[in-house]
Amino acid sequence: MARVLGIDLGDVRTGVALSDPFGQMASGLMTITEYSEERLITRLADLIREKGAQEVVMGLPINMDGSKGPRAQKVSDFALKLEEACGMKIILVDERCSTMVAHRFLNETNCRGKKRKQVVDTLSAEIILQDYLDKRNRTVKINE
Repeated sequence: MARVLGIDLGDVRTGVALSDPFGQMASGLMTITEYSEERLITRLADLIREKGAQEVVMGLPINMDGSKGPRAQKVSDFALKLEEACGMKIILVDERCSTMVAHRFLNETNCRGKKRKQVVDTLSAEIILQDYLDKRNRTVKINE
């Protein structure tokens, strides 16, 4: 197993998470605030190289009915540009409810105001990545 980087793409803030070296557990890494798509792609590609990620997972915002709307298309287009910049395949995963789960967790831990804004995107990326790792690792164990 190897490190996996998780991304929750937003219009302004993008959450980033990173797995441990064994690809078992996700940890929130940071939230990048960037208005320029080009600069965001450059920062993420640099981060992927810097952290030695072997896989990159990005949340795909699928509608609750399973359809893909304009937001999903925007994420798909961004993923293709990031693939070009970093030279690796970006794995798109269903992120339904990840932000809702993050907000619920922050409510339960009484995280409010400015601090909440700063952590919700990172937490969403962590949830997306952990969900991917759990599914992947479960599949690996079943197939062994």
